[in-house]
Amino acid sequence: MLSLPNILTLSRIVTVPLLVAFLWYPGWVLGYALGFALYCLMGVTDYFDGYLARAQGTVSKLGQFLDPIADKIMIAAVILMLVGTRHEAASITGIHLIPALVILLREIAVSGLREFMAGLQVSVPVSQLAKWKTTLQIVALGALILAGALPQLHWIKQVGIVSLWAAAALTLLTGWDYLRVGLKHMD
Repeated sequence: MLSLPNILTLSRIVTVPLLVAFLWYPGWVLGYALGFALYCLMGVTDYFDGYLARAQGTVSKLGQFLDPIADKIMIAAVILMLVGTRHEAASITGIHLIPALVILLREIAVSGLREFMAGLQVSVPVSQLAKWKTTLQIVALGALILAGALPQLHWIKQVGIVSLWAAAALTLLTGWDYLRVGLKHMD
């Protein structure tokens, strides 16, 4: 059960409180730099847990269950920290709260839909578009964390904000795809 891919997935979940601690103090540039490094490491483990599970033939039900949860916990924690922070270079404020809300609400809705579908024993596989959505989310939030570490480079925040809006657009598309599949199985 505790294969290397599952340990990598669990490490992402266990590491979230440390990431939150690094992002806690808005003026702590070193914290944002350490947070960015940790966030990147978490992103790498996200890639390798699935790759290794498939390559080693150790895909497990535990891994299939935990991987999307680890992604959602990491993404939600970072969004909440960037919304709550008052670090001007890294914060998500104003109209840019819209894509952050879209991402969070879609994650909750799709989780509920997956749980409902599992009760009907209907599998809802992750689409390629959903993988791109996750990649854009990771890039967007990583850029915003990096902007907190390098506040003098204003373009980094712009990359993060543009990527956040793009991720939200894909979030709506993939959310609609999942909902459409789910509606076929509802009375």
